[in-house]
Amino acid sequence: MTPKVPPRLIDSLVILIAAAEALLNVIPEPSPVATATVVLAVLAILVRDRWPVPALVATLPAVVFPGAIVATLVALYTVSSRYRSWWLLTACWLVAAGIAAFPLVEVAPQFWDTDAMLGLIYFTMPAAAPILLGQFLRSQRELALKLDEVEQAREHERRLDAEAILARERNQLAREMHDVVSHQVSLIAVQAGALKVSTTDPTARQAAENVRQLSVNTLDELRHMVNLLRASGTPATELTPQPTLTDLARLIDNSAIDARLVSDAPDGLEPPVQRAIYRTIQEALTNVRKHAPGASATIDISHDDTDLTVTVTNTPPTRPHLALPSARHGLVGLQERATLLKGKLHTGPTPDGGYQLRLRLPLIGHARG
Repeated sequence: MTPKVPPRLIDSLVILIAAAEALLNVIPEPSPVATATVVLAVLAILVRDRWPVPALVATLPAVVFPGAIVATLVALYTVSSRYRSWWLLTACWLVAAGIAAFPLVEVAPQFWDTDAMLGLIYFTMPAAAPILLGQFLRSQRELALKLDEVEQAREHERRLDAEAILARERNQLAREMHDVVSHQVSLIAVQAGALKVSTTDPTARQAAENVRQLSVNTLDELRHMVNLLRASGTPATELTPQPTLTDLARLIDNSAIDARLVSDAPDGLEPPVQRAIYRTIQEALTNVRKHAPGASATIDISHDDTDLTVTVTNTPPTRPHLALPSARHGLVGLQERATLLKGKLHTGPTPDGGYQLRLRLPLIGHARG
């Protein structure tokens, strides 16, 4: 693997080259104006990352007087790497090329001479090169980000597929346990009860009662295990401590998007409701990160005497949207959670081009007394 050159080293080399070229242009005919323009140009490229367009403008006087052009080319590249607008880039290119071609005014009567035309070409082409390079590297960075998003989406889909397979296997195991083991243990309990009634031996009656009671207890434990198996067909993290509303702040802080919580849920909610709220917000933030690059999200938890509503709204994406593969397993899971709690889930676009997810749950029966 080729070692990556540190960006600071590249910046230092660029500044040194620009300063050296400016110095070489001033030395043959030193003057206060030329010295001031090259000093301004070198200082401008020091702040080009923060103010790209003003830095470009500040380098232009050095092109006219001593003829130092490296600082302007560096500033042009920075503007191109920051902005996608071709109107802005074309304007910067024409201004830089026009400033560089300013000396051709002296030969205006012979403008169509070969030397004048070659000079114009020599000035315009170098001004276009850093703009094209900046756009190329910008596209390369965006492509790398999109490929990373695609890989993350595929990994998410693979994980969901594996969890779906695991859920089917657990449900099958639960059915087998219920159909086979439950049937056999029920027979044991029935026969033990019959033996207790039919025998007159106190010892046998006590033994039969013990067998019957153990069979009943085993059936209760078996039903509990079957319910656990069926409910555990979700990610393996279900076996770990489940998240609550106290974990929302950490979830939002680690979401890698601009998200804010504008209100809090009421106290005393049952654990299933808290998990449903947490998972809904988690899935909504995941979808914002996947399908609306650069968007911000607002999380609102409101309630009245009967219902609790969780609304996650995101703004339109600020970066080019990439259609990522999705089987919508996450939304299906949220819909199932809402149905189990007698709630409703609604999703859809907003008028401004964003997206909204709303979960409504009844508070009656889900709040601790």
